[in-house]
Amino acid sequence: MKSLRTGLALTLLAGLTGTALTLPQTASATTTTTATEGTVVAALDRAAHPLRTVEPGGDTRDLRALARMIGGAKVVGVGEATHSSHDFFAMKHRLFRHLVEEKGFRTFALEVSWSTGLRLNDYVLYGKGDPRRIMREEFQGTYLWWNNTDYLALVEWMRAHNRRHPTDPVRFMGDDLGWAGPELYDKVTDYVAHAHPDLQARMTELYRGLRPTVSLGAYMEQYMNRPLAERREMAARTGEALDLLLKRSPRGTAGDWAVQHARAIDQVARFYSFDDQTQHADVMRYRDQVMADNTAWWQRHTGTRILLSAHNAHVGFETPDPANYPRMQGAFLRDRLGEAYVSVGFTFERGSFNSTGPDGTVRRFTVPAAAPGLNEHTLDRVGLRDYAVDLRTVPQPARDWLEQARPTRSIGTVYPEREYDIPLARTHDILIHLHRVEAARLRDR
Repeated sequence: MKSLRTGLALTLLAGLTGTALTLPQTASATTTTTATEGTVVAALDRAAHPLRTVEPGGDTRDLRALARMIGGAKVVGVGEATHSSHDFFAMKHRLFRHLVEEKGFRTFALEVSWSTGLRLNDYVLYGKGDPRRIMREEFQGTYLWWNNTDYLALVEWMRAHNRRHPTDPVRFMGDDLGWAGPELYDKVTDYVAHAHPDLQARMTELYRGLRPTVSLGAYMEQYMNRPLAERREMAARTGEALDLLLKRSPRGTAGDWAVQHARAIDQVARFYSFDDQTQHADVMRYRDQVMADNTAWWQRHTGTRILLSAHNAHVGFETPDPANYPRMQGAFLRDRLGEAYVSVGFTFERGSFNSTGPDGTVRRFTVPAAAPGLNEHTLDRVGLRDYAVDLRTVPQPARDWLEQARPTRSIGTVYPEREYDIPLARTHDILIHLHRVEAARLRDR
């Protein structure tokens, strides 16, 4: 068995929740501009709206300007510049509460597997299960970053909200494809037994050996270390199962959801059927496309407005690394939803985060004040500690400055990580800048 640190396992696990392990640094932008840093900062000063705090609860009047920027969006993607800083998670929680209470949002979507989202949704809707146990079981491997005190607080707030508003609940969804839990197979096979009993034997054969009997982390390791030909044969079977349901299931609530559950199972199998030696860019493009498809499907079938949480790179429109990540989820969502999709990115000037070090251990890292030449250095000169700015309407010369690609922090699941040349105004609609961030508190470690 190959080590998880090599081959397909290394590539796919690294790609599940952030930037790749070996994203090369591109050349810095060299666009000439006559604007001085001072004039850029002055323009940003005029456009920036202060944020009182990142912590949820209390007065949210400072979020009204940000909510106006979001406008009538059906889906708002909210990023993060690291995968494990408390301030990004807390701010998403705070913003989601405001959007629920003031703008009618009803779904929080996270960069986790579809089946994980269903388990958490059962909790927030019906109180089914223990969220601590669900998070412990589902947030393993490269999803471990989500098993933190901030997301636990968010899930518990969602449950409390639904107790108070049982006829107008909020929901939790997962849009990713890292794994398909046993509950997902049960949902499909139970539907088939009820609606299409003549297909039951064939579906059982097609799903043979696929329904997990071990924990998420162990299942992913075992799956990814199967020979490529075997993984492709498994994907052929999940594809046939999906086709059977598509041909036989009438349109309607039960049929639509059963087909989507079967589609999610097929997405997982197809994700692991790529050859990372020759198809790395293809598999990364496929993943972002699937996340966008799942989010758009959920929005269409529930009719809810969605706050979508993921890394900056995934919610943005432009990729920081075209060779390895040809197209991002944000670009696919803009294709599907047009202006009804809005992207919000984060930057920070200094602070700490959790990540995986060169020795493979998860630990806390700290970065100092951003050096001159980084986007964050100039952004932090604005006369507000934390603020939001609409990149679509920011005045000149800040607009031209934000259009230029220059080094920007984009930290994924491993560190050290180089900065990547990112044109902020071409990548996001809105930017939230924080002066300092602190590492999140991970649970069960």
